[in-house]
Amino acid sequence: MKRWKVGQLARSTGLSVRTLHHYDGIGLLSPSHRTESGHRLYAEDDVARLQQIVSLRSLGLPLEEIRTMLDRREVSLAQVLTLHAARLREQIQMQQRLVARLDAVATRLRSDETVSAEELIQTMEEMKMFEKYYTPEQLAELEARRETVGEERIQQVQAEWPVLMAEVQAEMDRGTDPSDPRVRELARRWQGLVSEFTGGNAEIARSLKSMYDQEDEVHGMRMAHMRPMMEYVGKAMAAAQREG
Repeated sequence: MKRWKVGQLARSTGLSVRTLHHYDGIGLLSPSHRTESGHRLYAEDDVARLQQIVSLRSLGLPLEEIRTMLDRREVSLAQVLTLHAARLREQIQMQQRLVARLDAVATRLRSDETVSAEELIQTMEEMKMFEKYYTPEQLAELEARRETVGEERIQQVQAEWPVLMAEVQAEMDRGTDPSDPRVRELARRWQGLVSEFTGGNAEIARSLKSMYDQEDEVHGMRMAHMRPMMEYVGKAMAAAQREG
């Protein structure tokens, strides 16, 4: 039965020795055999566990959660590989949607329609930003929701946001307490528009918040201007929950 030293396994899998040592140090994957001279060796069962770790990491799971799952034998190697394959298929579908979008722009250009450089840059920036913060499953759900809601409602929501933000900013400028009924109503409308985007999916909402927290600009909105409003609206929502 074959055995691998840490360096051999690292070279064979493309992982670094440092990564394997880290997995060993946190109790996620430790070599199960030793040579007579004391060198630690990975066995075939260790390699199978490593495959599960690599696949589950590709799905975005943290190492601590992976260790818990594997130690409790909650998933088999076959199940993990099936999940990994499903994720890859979703990524392929995302790329296919990207191809379709690019083809659509190319068609417009061939028809002598004007597509500005700014429009192209914004499209690319938004696509990369979404891929950075949303999982493939979330992107697929957002795409499906967009089709369900329809372009007309999407345009309406895009028109509603600037009006709502102006009203929120006006109350902030007046020094209105967030618990005031006027502000709480604005917060209710704000939350409603966000829910239309997320479909009530808490994970998508967290990804959206992460994007707002870390990016300087989202959809043309300067986040330095948006964040104080978001905090103000959050206080109004909290006040409504306390009283309601």
